[in-house]
Amino acid sequence: MTMAKAWHLMQRPKGLPTHDDVALKEVALPELTDGMIHVRNRWLSVDPYMRARMDESESYFESFQLDRPMDGGAVGEVVASKADGFAPGDMVLHFAGWRDEAIIPAQGVHKLPELGVEPFHFLANLGLTGGTAYFGLMDVASAKEGDVVFVSAAAGAVGSAVVQLAKAKGMTVIGSAGGPEKCEFVRSLNADACVDYKAGPVLNSLKSALKEVGTKGIDVYFDNVGRDHLDAAFAVAKQEARFAECGMIDGYNHEDPYAYRYIMYIIGKRLRLKGFIFTDYQERMGEFYAAMAPLIQSGQVKSRETVMDGLDQAFDAFLGLFSGANTGKMLVRL
Repeated sequence: MTMAKAWHLMQRPKGLPTHDDVALKEVALPELTDGMIHVRNRWLSVDPYMRARMDESESYFESFQLDRPMDGGAVGEVVASKADGFAPGDMVLHFAGWRDEAIIPAQGVHKLPELGVEPFHFLANLGLTGGTAYFGLMDVASAKEGDVVFVSAAAGAVGSAVVQLAKAKGMTVIGSAGGPEKCEFVRSLNADACVDYKAGPVLNSLKSALKEVGTKGIDVYFDNVGRDHLDAAFAVAKQEARFAECGMIDGYNHEDPYAYRYIMYIIGKRLRLKGFIFTDYQERMGEFYAAMAPLIQSGQVKSRETVMDGLDQAFDAFLGLFSGANTGKMLVRL
């Protein structure tokens, strides 16, 4: 019997998860049967949305089950196959992350296209990260050339991709990030201004950034943070501004309610807010690859990764998302 290792959720966290909530355990792999493939993972993705899956509550994604392997995005190599279209040596994108090996149905597994990039890019700017940025900006927010775009968590995986996409499409971009070093990184992506949310109230800094770029308001807000960032965006939004609601990481580990001071502007300014997730656009991945691959190959969209090595580091990598330990995409290399 072949054994693998996988992270298990052992109890529901209260607030920020701790190592007491999880365990890295051995699991027996099932027999390889028709329609199945055996994958050895090379790269794992950890993402903020996984925190919501640790709770037993209604969400846009199924909750993790207690004392069962968790799952998430991963890139791996096929080591054995009983499924048509897959052969040993194929690199694939799949959802059996948080573990080193898996035997999984071939249905829902995507063979990586030949785009001349390293495989980990399909967990970053050519995967969930870049796809979330692309569809959120261009489809959900209907962003266009000349728009003023505010991006929260702009030094993170999705946010940094949004900054570069918006600049490549001729937009003015204001990012937010925590601390001078991360703001410097955001500016290195050609953002026109950066709000350091650790330096003082977000709204005050955002108003200063708007003066810096020569405008009084924003046309688009790409929200990765929620709470005070979202309220500040309400306050400075132009008439009929569009908000792409991607994530609210600032509220994932908070149980206390947040009072939005400027939320009533939604009515008077005719604001449009729409929530979305990457899987809403799975059927349009061909369009995404065609749009994003040339930008990556030309250098208009660059990636930066924070990489931790080893399956045993996966949970610490996940926790690092909530303390700002990552610049760009957080990945685990196996």
